[in-house]
Amino acid sequence: MKLHMDVIIESFPVAGKFVISRGSKTQANVVRVILQHGDFTGHGECVPYARYGESVASVVAQIETMRAAFAAGMTRPDLQTSMPAGAARNAIDCALWDIEAKVSGVPAFTSAGFANPVTVTTAYTLSMGTPDEMAAAAKLASNRPLLKIKVGGVGDMERLRAVASSAPNSRIIVDANEGWTADNIVENMALAASLGVVLIEQPLPAGQDQILAAIAHPVAICADESVHEAKDLAALADRYDAVNIKLDKSGGLTEALKMHGIARQSGLKIMIGCMVGTSLAMAPALILAQNADFVDLDGPLLLARDREPGLIYQGSIVFAPGAALWG
Repeated sequence: MKLHMDVIIESFPVAGKFVISRGSKTQANVVRVILQHGDFTGHGECVPYARYGESVASVVAQIETMRAAFAAGMTRPDLQTSMPAGAARNAIDCALWDIEAKVSGVPAFTSAGFANPVTVTTAYTLSMGTPDEMAAAAKLASNRPLLKIKVGGVGDMERLRAVASSAPNSRIIVDANEGWTADNIVENMALAASLGVVLIEQPLPAGQDQILAAIAHPVAICADESVHEAKDLAALADRYDAVNIKLDKSGGLTEALKMHGIARQSGLKIMIGCMVGTSLAMAPALILAQNADFVDLDGPLLLARDREPGLIYQGSIVFAPGAALWG
């Protein structure tokens, strides 16, 4: 079908400040793609990420190159070979899933093989800070069943101890964002294991993780920056125990579903993650979350303001999106 495309840049304030090992942010800058066919409209959102060489301007420019193709009737399968993986393709791909659902009357969850979507429990992320700051944040969030803590620098062992003691009933994921080194990873993993950490996410820089094949894994290790799309999975086999699938990395739900299937066949645990975005970015990822070992779709919980209508969160439980939002 022939589609008219619009592109919108939006900003949503972060609640407080979101800090990881690479820096901090106080707002989420997102790009929304709107596809229209007659009276039907589909939406998709992406979050450009500087770590992958993306900016809002570069992503918008990339999306604009596809305007004529969609006016001529480009399909979702065509998109996979016409654009590289990344945020720009993600926004378009998810908008296509949305408009296909609206035109056909078949929900995206059903088309993806999940006829009766269920609620899922998401991790809740604590920003990187001093041990005292992270202890205070962990105490406030100690009623949440799964916490993800950002680390990746000097003092990480103190941060781990502080969070574990302040939220003794919560399971903990540690996300180092490539911030550990070959010199400290064994010691850091040993402490994490002693504190009952359930997953360590991307401890070493992508491309510098060879040591993971030679050392013990007392805690499961999850690839994030080291994997973007399905073709990257084969190289992880001897280094990682799990993979974090994010729509902004994979270039949309279509590729992410493919990754999900291959990861399962390869015996990897699956984490469904996100950038800091709104409910529109989380909604298609909830399809993947239906069959995942770990879910980290807390983006809207980290914002001071979400879009309307948004997803329904009851504590850390996330409900499937309504048709007015997506799919």
